[in-house]
Amino acid sequence: MLDQTPVQIAWVTADLDATERSLTALLGARRWVRMPAVHFGPETCSYRGGPADFVADISLSYAGDTQLELIAPVRGESVYTEFLDRHGAGLHHICIEAADESAFDAKLRDAEGDGTPVVCQGVMPGGMRFAYVSAAAAGVPYLEIAYIPPEIRAFFEYVKQEQQ
Repeated sequence: MLDQTPVQIAWVTADLDATERSLTALLGARRWVRMPAVHFGPETCSYRGGPADFVADISLSYAGDTQLELIAPVRGESVYTEFLDRHGAGLHHICIEAADESAFDAKLRDAEGDGTPVVCQGVMPGGMRFAYVSAAAAGVPYLEIAYIPPEIRAFFEYVKQEQQ
């Protein structure tokens, strides 16, 4: 299923400030853009087959062309709180991008056909679709598959330009 170069590496943490400092020193990220209190609601997101309702603070930066994402759960049960409870802070997922929505749907069908269930999926404001599938056999907890529409891509490009 990994037929593309990862576009993002993501960590889950309880302390955005400390993780930002550490990854700035290790990977050269210059500026972090924070999105506080991102709500993943039951209208647009599911978690382990049921409706999701959780909030996370998110911070983005870049190391070269690779997006760095930090996620700090705020409230509610989620794929992020589950990870922190089981493993503590650390590498949570890598993300590959689907070219369009039909490719996104095909990648999800392929994953489920291979016996890799979708753990969490949803649609973000602006139309970005995402899904986490288990990738434990590959040595990382999850693989995220994302469809990134032009509006969200423009925001990501802004974040990347802030690194220069």
